[in-house]
Amino acid sequence: MMPTRRIKKINGIEYWYEDIPYYDKEKKQIRHKSKYLGRNVNGEPVRVRDALNSNKDISPVSKPSKAYNYGEFVPLLEITNELKLGEYLGDLFNEKDRNMILALALNRVIRPTAMHNIKTWYEGSVLSLEWSDLPLKSQNISNLLSKVGDSDIPSEFMGRMFRNLGTKSTLVYDLTSFSSYSHMMNLLEYGYNRDGFDLPQINLFMIVDKEKGIPVMYDIYPGSVVDVTTLKNTIKKINAYGVKDYTLVMDRGFFSKGNIEELLHEEIPFIMPATVTLKSVKQLMSSAQKDIESPEYLHKYNKKPIFVKPVTLEEKEFKINGYCFYDPKREIEEKNAFYSQLYDVKEKIEKTAIPGWKMAGEVFKGRAGHMASFYSWKKIDDHFKITIKKNAVSQRINRMGKFFLFYNGERDWMECLTVYRERDVVEKGFKTMKNDIQSLPLNTKKDSTTKGFLFVCFIGLIIRMRLLNIMKETEIFKDYTVESLLLELEKIKKIELENGESIVTELTRKQKDIMEKLNLCA
Repeated sequence: MMPTRRIKKINGIEYWYEDIPYYDKEKKQIRHKSKYLGRNVNGEPVRVRDALNSNKDISPVSKPSKAYNYGEFVPLLEITNELKLGEYLGDLFNEKDRNMILALALNRVIRPTAMHNIKTWYEGSVLSLEWSDLPLKSQNISNLLSKVGDSDIPSEFMGRMFRNLGTKSTLVYDLTSFSSYSHMMNLLEYGYNRDGFDLPQINLFMIVDKEKGIPVMYDIYPGSVVDVTTLKNTIKKINAYGVKDYTLVMDRGFFSKGNIEELLHEEIPFIMPATVTLKSVKQLMSSAQKDIESPEYLHKYNKKPIFVKPVTLEEKEFKINGYCFYDPKREIEEKNAFYSQLYDVKEKIEKTAIPGWKMAGEVFKGRAGHMASFYSWKKIDDHFKITIKKNAVSQRINRMGKFFLFYNGERDWMECLTVYRERDVVEKGFKTMKNDIQSLPLNTKKDSTTKGFLFVCFIGLIIRMRLLNIMKETEIFKDYTVESLLLELEKIKKIELENGESIVTELTRKQKDIMEKLNLCA
């Protein structure tokens, strides 16, 4: 089987490749490897690096003038085209505004940065060649985001997503919150803050296409939502798009008798973790712990052992089914983290002097925070003597690695756990895009600007989730996270030459492997 050579045209430039056939013993078939030979110069392959480093004047290769970040944009722009995001946005914006929105969304995925740094990032990227002269100054960005927030653009865009994807089944995630220093926004309310800030916040619900695994809609609520009646408006919106099959996947903050009664009465499907605040949950945990490690409950999840025991929570008002999960690896990780924190907080409290003008009890609570229940204290002069409560620690340790998931509907343990873990993936993905030094806590002072910013993050999340799904489909996620994959591809640069042409730097073995598995061309 002799190798053959062929010319491949990429972005208007011709390159030589060698096609090498070989026999795959596992699949028992002929397969092909592609080897890069160089750029086509006068009918012959010439490696650009060799041409640039040689003393010869090899026409038409000339000296480089500027390098742009390029490789990380290749898969993301491919996804943008695949999902027709540019097309949908093109129906709602003029060309320049559409490209600004896409540039902001891509920045959220690749390198989330403060809005006043976006222009610098853009100028060093290939986007400045593809979409030239975008006015990405802070004021221009703010004006565009405000324009989006004051319009029906987000809802029109989401309607296009629903219709064109043909979404039939969705997962509704009680997702995340944005905190803000601003006191001028009607969207903001005080409440339980998951980010740990004593600040008002906005809460989001993210609706994900269950089959395709990408977001198709989001809904905004002021403050901290812990009452499921608020979710009815979101459900009505989903129904308006023709979607009748949905499941609420909620945070444990929703776990209460009132919410469960409401969900069961309205026959709303849900998956929800339990807190141990209810006496009945504590009793159920004590009962489940006795034989949770029985071999009959042993399973494997993601190739790791896990114990799963079916349970039923009974109250006067309702009876609900669920599963008790015990993850031995998670137990070890939780213990290590807890013991480390237990020691560090004790040391911090004992080292710091008590101000003479403050009550000792108030000082202790402030320094101990949520760990206060694990300590008793005595004041000796101007310092604390801290004792760790053995019983409190033992009760906490006994629950580690164990958790409940309750559900409404017909669901096996695998579906419950997988769907709930996917919520964490979406949560982390969205946090990555919202957590930059200038946007969390948000310093925007208008509802409209914040709404526009959330819309940009939503588009970024669509792109990120689709990339993650592709990585899972091709099994490349075993070797890379989204971040590490984009960092590897970031090394691929597009070089602008003095003669006005541009070339792409040679790919390393790792980069070639990524591009081949993702079926992309550099």
